[in-house]
Amino acid sequence: MWGMACPPCFDGLSMTTLNMILHSNITVMLKKLFFLICLLPFSAFAQSEPFVVPLWPNGAPGFQKLKDVPEQARDYWVKNINNPSLTVFLPPKEKANGSAVVVCPGGGHRLLVFNAEGIDPAKFLSNLGVAVFVLKYRLARDTNSPYKIENAKEDGERAMRLVRTRAKEWGIDPTRIGMMGFSAGGEVVDMVAFDNDKRHLKSNDLIDSQNERPDFLIQIYPGPGYIPDVIPADAPPVFLLAANDDMCCSPSVIKLLQGYRAAKVPVEAHILERGDHGFNMGNRSKLKSVNTWPQRLADWLSDNNYFKPTDERPKVMH
Repeated sequence: MWGMACPPCFDGLSMTTLNMILHSNITVMLKKLFFLICLLPFSAFAQSEPFVVPLWPNGAPGFQKLKDVPEQARDYWVKNINNPSLTVFLPPKEKANGSAVVVCPGGGHRLLVFNAEGIDPAKFLSNLGVAVFVLKYRLARDTNSPYKIENAKEDGERAMRLVRTRAKEWGIDPTRIGMMGFSAGGEVVDMVAFDNDKRHLKSNDLIDSQNERPDFLIQIYPGPGYIPDVIPADAPPVFLLAANDDMCCSPSVIKLLQGYRAAKVPVEAHILERGDHGFNMGNRSKLKSVNTWPQRLADWLSDNNYFKPTDERPKVMH
């Protein structure tokens, strides 16, 4: 039936037995082929491995001698940050939409909740096609820290400028780079977004000559410090979220909301009934409203066309 003579090794076998052997081999080969085909979509859309980029090649200005002092990390936190950096999460090219977010984890300026407020939001946003940069900023309230809160602000500004400098390399639209803050990280965001630092206009440095102003803000239970009494009319659009029983940081969201409304700048605010402080991306909570809050953020980003190239986005009138 096969149209050819049987090989010598099959001498003495009946045609029925021979067919069973051949069909068995074909079945095994087909199973292997099917398995490889099933793996292809996952490998084709695999996300690149995160990598770390220091904000300053030789260490933070004025503190270069501390550059090689190691960080301390345990469980969920990282501290003793002496060489501020960005951990870069680039989305698969097939998903990338050109938007980017610099994420500032919280931790009371004593430590960074790096996993739950850095890596987790990075994975969520990267899956939406957003390039994400998790900032390790210097901690003024860490044990025996030589730093001031203003050094965290410098790190936030440098992070924004660095991402804009390398936007083409990383496939980013330099007009769609936002900042996201949790708790104390929200204070870093406020310092960068509302300070109106004009030093870049006088700088000859390739990175520091870039504008540090974020194009949009995402504030998740942001800390109460450094919120201006008056929100400027050119402030970036903002997404705000906190739980009503968060005595620390729900007032921050309310203050920002009122300021944004007075300035007639686009704002979306969510006050959850419960959740307290530090619910991160919501995956540890038993409350559905907390579990699903990241979808509210994804909806806001989509509704405001941050997933679309700038030339396709409708103009927003303040």
